[in-house]
Amino acid sequence: METINLAEKFSRFSEQWQPKIVGELNDAYVKLAKLQGEFVWHHHDEEDELFMVIKGRLLIKLRDRDLWIGEGELAIIPRGVEHCPVAVEEAHVLMLEPKSTRNTGNVENERTVEAEWI
Repeated sequence: METINLAEKFSRFSEQWQPKIVGELNDAYVKLAKLQGEFVWHHHDEEDELFMVIKGRLLIKLRDRDLWIGEGELAIIPRGVEHCPVAVEEAHVLMLEPKSTRNTGNVENERTVEAEWI
């Protein structure tokens, strides 16, 4: 058991849209990512996703509305809901999601990556 310093962990990487694993809780990973620009529309058939903004703002585009998440706020995207994350300026985000979650969900393309531990 040890504490995890989020600022220190975020300082270890600069690449965007490349989630890093910083812990695990039951069958889920705690991931950090730096996001900027628009990601891809996707959904997760089996997994819910939690997004918590540590720094900046994150827009989650949904098919029927836009969901803004500010610093210190979080949102849970239920399984099956198509969404597209967007960060106008770089945002630092903590995600809690099952270990089986692929970052691009039902889509596989050049942005599909395996998260690594830091």
